[in-house]
Amino acid sequence: MEILGIVAFILALLISVMFHELGHFLTARKFGMWVSEFFVGFGRRIWSITRGETEYGIKAIPAGGYCRIEGMTPSDEMPQGEEGRAFITASSWKKLIVLGAGSTAHFILGFLLIFTIFFGVGYTTITPTISQISKSSVAESSGFKPGDEIISINGVKVTQWQNDAKKIGESKGAVMHFVVKRGGSEIAIDASPAYNEDAKRYMLGITTALGTERDGFIKSITESSRATWMLTKESAKSLVLIPAKVPQLIRETFFHEKRDPNGLVGVVGAARASGQAVGSDKLNNNERLGTFILLVASLNIFVGLFNLLPILPLDGGHMAVAIADELRALFARLRRRPRPAPIDVNVLTPITGVVVILLGILTILLVLADIINPVSLNL
Repeated sequence: MEILGIVAFILALLISVMFHELGHFLTARKFGMWVSEFFVGFGRRIWSITRGETEYGIKAIPAGGYCRIEGMTPSDEMPQGEEGRAFITASSWKKLIVLGAGSTAHFILGFLLIFTIFFGVGYTTITPTISQISKSSVAESSGFKPGDEIISINGVKVTQWQNDAKKIGESKGAVMHFVVKRGGSEIAIDASPAYNEDAKRYMLGITTALGTERDGFIKSITESSRATWMLTKESAKSLVLIPAKVPQLIRETFFHEKRDPNGLVGVVGAARASGQAVGSDKLNNNERLGTFILLVASLNIFVGLFNLLPILPLDGGHMAVAIADELRALFARLRRRPRPAPIDVNVLTPITGVVVILLGILTILLVLADIINPVSLNL
């Protein structure tokens, strides 16, 4: 099962990358740009087919994919008559949409994956069905029985037990009116919760069962939006902390310090965590699937945000160049001068090279850390 989880994660990662490239592809085609290639993988061409002006295919190294938009820099040559379809000649807002479409695809995919958890797979939560009653408790003396399902409290229907149960803890010992379902019948029970010194709150003395809950369509959208936003904020915090966490990662990799599960994790570590989740004996089938989906969703949101960083060669770096172009054009208009030529990103190649080297070093370090001292989820 663990191997299955790792393979499924790798496939999900490839699909995520292709969604990223599909975002670029669709928006570029929408704006009339010339997209000459759309490939899965890198390296040697294994198979391809040309439809219209675009060649679609598969390459030997299954490490993502790409779509080639012609005319990305002023020095790129375009066929005669197609000069107006070069990326570099498009308006700045079109460039920004095309460049941002990849990350947008990651955010949409992350949201949809989280939505499937709330609406389809379900999540484990405490239910209003009583599984156990403490001896000599208020619940026992009031007539509650194991198997009772609490359907209302003080005349208010129970909708989410995790929240509704708080009314008991906040009752201050007042008499509460409960309606429970028992054997197909509804039974009314009045009880006054007793204060528990250890828990520091009022309690009936009942334990409710765990179960799988699924939300309705509208609520699933609301909860998925909230969860997506929360993961986006956490991803942003993680990105800010990357430089500070690198020294810790070095110590964990080469000096045998215990690996921090909240520290930096690479693709290898994420795949291993996925395998642990799918193969865990501590989780039921729904929890395994839900955990796997959440891992893939989290990865998509993180990658989507990371790709927006304003550094070349990331899409965010190209977006920064497009914004800089527009600011230069604005200043030229204010001075009543002609629009300046677009910035040639090839001029920034030395900076891009440094960034690529740093990202490469970080990637290698993460791979080594995930192999030498892997993160364990204790599942």
